[in-house]
Amino acid sequence: MNRLRPDADDARFIRRIVLILLILGITAALFRAGDLLILAFGSILGAIVIHAIADLYADHLPLGPKRSLTLSIVTVLAVLGFLAWLFGVAFRQQLNTLVTQLPILLDQLANWASQSPVGEKIVDAVRAAYAGSRVAQDISGIVSGAGEFVLNCLLLLVGALFFAADPKVYERGFLLLIPRSMRPALEDALFDTGSTLRLWLRAQLIQMTTMGVLVGIGLGIAGVPSAAALGLLTGLSEFVPYVGPIAAMLPALGLAAQGGNGAVIGTLVTFAVVRLIQTNAITPFVTSRVVAIPPAITLFAIIGIGTIFGLFGLFFSAALLVVAFTLIRSLYLREVLGENIPRSEHKTLLGPNASLKKDASSPD
Repeated sequence: MNRLRPDADDARFIRRIVLILLILGITAALFRAGDLLILAFGSILGAIVIHAIADLYADHLPLGPKRSLTLSIVTVLAVLGFLAWLFGVAFRQQLNTLVTQLPILLDQLANWASQSPVGEKIVDAVRAAYAGSRVAQDISGIVSGAGEFVLNCLLLLVGALFFAADPKVYERGFLLLIPRSMRPALEDALFDTGSTLRLWLRAQLIQMTTMGVLVGIGLGIAGVPSAAALGLLTGLSEFVPYVGPIAAMLPALGLAAQGGNGAVIGTLVTFAVVRLIQTNAITPFVTSRVVAIPPAITLFAIIGIGTIFGLFGLFFSAALLVVAFTLIRSLYLREVLGENIPRSEHKTLLGPNASLKKDASSPD
């Protein structure tokens, strides 16, 4: 006799409770491993960059896929080496001065801004918001544990090389975890996301380059010390829209404060003019084929991701938002609601068909 055996309704209830507990446990584990997942996502972005360069070589040079990929990896490593040379040799003295004097410069900037009642309120609000944030904790951790930061960067680079070497293995493995009936929709969404990220990264590279060059020239004209190094930092900070350039403007204002009000005004004018040029001329041109995310959503999403995942999460927050936005369009709007959203052209990873054609409504 199974007198203690639950009936069908009780068994169904117990299964639901176990499923909920399992989902909560997996969510908690993913949250605890957030830093590792962010690094993995950064490696995926790196692999996308490597393959984008490899495709460029394959289209313009008489090279096969393997040689194009090898040349692309060499190119990426050369660019990283050049950036390391810029930070470690060319701008070493300027960056050392900036890093060692940054707290003093920010205090000088705060004192300069606190001369008016409104500026004093703004300074107090910024200090209160920054003091308890996880980004502040991560920055202090980087200063005290530079070795861990370098190790994370190396892990990100090695992961990008592994992902780039044979991405189909990981893509097929992911799809095999999905129920068979849902695989075609997930496969389309996967390639939609990869295509969108590739376009977004290209647009970001153009914007980062123009921002760094224009800010460096403007700060040099304004007479701000270390203008070239500040232009490089500002260009890199453009990878995090809105938040990054504002953060890069603070050390520039701190250095400008040493030269008096004229240099400070010149710095503010430089950043304002460059932002106007970016917003009205460069950004609309380079992002015409990328998903258009409203600025308010972008700003609050970046701040929220940075609050949850810290400095690395903040750095990749814009790319994470692009992924989330693309998945909502591909999976929910197209597959659930039936909206007419084009699919990216791609070869199928699973199934008998050799390729998947564009929709009739897809643009050329």
